Amino acid sequence: MSDRPLDGFGAVVVGGSRGIGAAVSALLARCGASVVVNGRDEAAADATAAAITQAGGRAIAHAGSAADESVAEELIALCENEFGAVDALVNCAGAPEPPGSSILTVTAAEFRDLLDIHLGTTFATCRAAAPRMVARGRGAIVNTSSFAFLGDYGGTGYPAGKGAVNGLTMAIAAELAEHGVRANVVCPGAKTRLSTGTDFEEQIESLRRRGILDDVSAQGALDVAPPEYVAPLYAYLVSDLARTITGQIFIAAGGFVGRFDKPSPAFINYRDHHDSPPWTVSEIGAMLS
Repeated sequence: MSDRPLDGFGAVVVGGSRGIGAAVSALLARCGASVVVNGRDEAAADATAAAITQAGGRAIAHAGSAADESVAEELIALCENEFGAVDALVNCAGAPEPPGSSILTVTAAEFRDLLDIHLGTTFATCRAAAPRMVARGRGAIVNTSSFAFLGDYGGTGYPAGKGAVNGLTMAIAAELAEHGVRANVVCPGAKTRLSTGTDFEEQIESLRRRGILDDVSAQGALDVAPPEYVAPLYAYLVSDLARTITGQIFIAAGGFVGRFDKPSPAFINYRDHHDSPPWTVSEIGAMLS
């Protein structure tokens, strides 16, 4: 198997200037891709692109918030103009919930900002890239979610945004499968600026103390591997090696790789509405208690 499975690929990595995104950008380039590195911080984006170039890869930086539709369009156009086409779109942008935030304390503005950073960015970039990929009959999208979508880490806008990213990606995968375009999700666990520091440690301890997070999960959150351990899954999913894989939610954390099963309804009870009245409240209670 070639160690450069992405030779000739043009890739856009949103949130690619730091943390997981920077590790993904660097690995995609080592695998042969030419990478557009995006981030809100222009200096950080420039530094990541420069490091890739100095290591012998091809990369160009473009700063800005990709939740802005014009920036999202610019990223895709830049990749096409500089590298010929957009074969891969990876969304890694993210921001943490305010320390101690919950439904009791979060403001409407904070909630909207978190949705915009996670769901808005994913929508804007996928909306910009999808028509170009469909026109070529190929392409791969990998969006970043989080274990937090399960609610185990508290918060509001962060888990809501990540859960919405899952749903959006599944819909994109279903809609674009006939056009040869794939879409998957990675829920990564890695040590980044979002998962280090006193505020993060206090938040994890608070969740453990309140019984929201079990001891094993809390310890795992505090002792995670660097981003380089999760980057290979992203590189695999955008490559043609994963040509049959779409509409799935994966986990990557240190040496662990996993997958969430697609939710399916569990049977509780049934009766035909054509010849039966609605269930009574008491009957529902008897079924669910």
